[in-house]
Amino acid sequence: MLKTFLTQAWGLRYPILNASMTPAAAGNLARAVTDAGGLGMIGVNETWTPADIERECAVAREGDQQRRFGIGLFGWALEARPELLDSAIAQKPFLISISFLDLAPYAQRVHDAGISLAAQVQSRRDAQAALRNGVDVLIAQGTEAGGHTGDVSTLLMLQIALELTEKPVLAAGGIATARGLAAVLAAGAAGAWIGTPFLLADEAAVSDAARERILAADETQTVLTSLFDRLQGFPWPARFRGRALANEMTRAYHGREDEALADSTALAQFREAKQSGNFALANIYAGQSAGLLTSRYPARQIVEKLGEGAERVLRGRFSELL
Repeated sequence: MLKTFLTQAWGLRYPILNASMTPAAAGNLARAVTDAGGLGMIGVNETWTPADIERECAVAREGDQQRRFGIGLFGWALEARPELLDSAIAQKPFLISISFLDLAPYAQRVHDAGISLAAQVQSRRDAQAALRNGVDVLIAQGTEAGGHTGDVSTLLMLQIALELTEKPVLAAGGIATARGLAAVLAAGAAGAWIGTPFLLADEAAVSDAARERILAADETQTVLTSLFDRLQGFPWPARFRGRALANEMTRAYHGREDEALADSTALAQFREAKQSGNFALANIYAGQSAGLLTSRYPARQIVEKLGEGAERVLRGRFSELL
């Protein structure tokens, strides 16, 4: 059995958390990941109300009011709507993740509620700032990750974080197989924060059309871009671009975002595509690990394949290497 901080101190069967992706990671996915032996996370979307948070937490607890899960919030949405944190704390989750912003105004409130605090970090400076603010868990997020991320690779970011602290560090970005999980655990990670594979989970709030595009993509067919944020008017800081599947829109306008914003036809086409689910133009945030994915599975099967497979890989490799 794998032995890390997450399995021993938190009592997880597998040291796996699903990334708090919005809108894919809602109550159904969180419940399924926790029941499979990991820790399920709910991602709070920028459009959610406190009632939405309460509803999805009720879904996560369905059938077991003591079921543990976490809630993830992010940067500009939380700055614009601080009541989202109040609502998250009121639900008394096991973990709250707050990423892509200065934790100073928020960390004490989370800790005062008796809730552990995690943060995704994308540079040494980010990690140092999170540690100064008393974060309990660092999530070393590499540029391979889907969605918003930085420019540093997962392996390098993991090494930086592990050398900065004795607190538990999770690895995020590009981890989609048992070998990937085994690799970061062997390096010293306490577990993995996994996103793209869970987009294909039956319980994820993802359309079949989006799943098919993810399955069809390989590891070269993503792009780290600010295009979709600019088109939607989302005020993400420039250093946090979004890794998305390449499509007709990125091929036409990635790196030419000002031209896209000045093109009324392109704007109208994008908005219609978002409404209709036309992913030839609309965005799907997904990581480079899409190239490792070949089928959709229930979340339980994803967690068990990763966890049990990593046990086998580590057992075999360490006996060969030592």
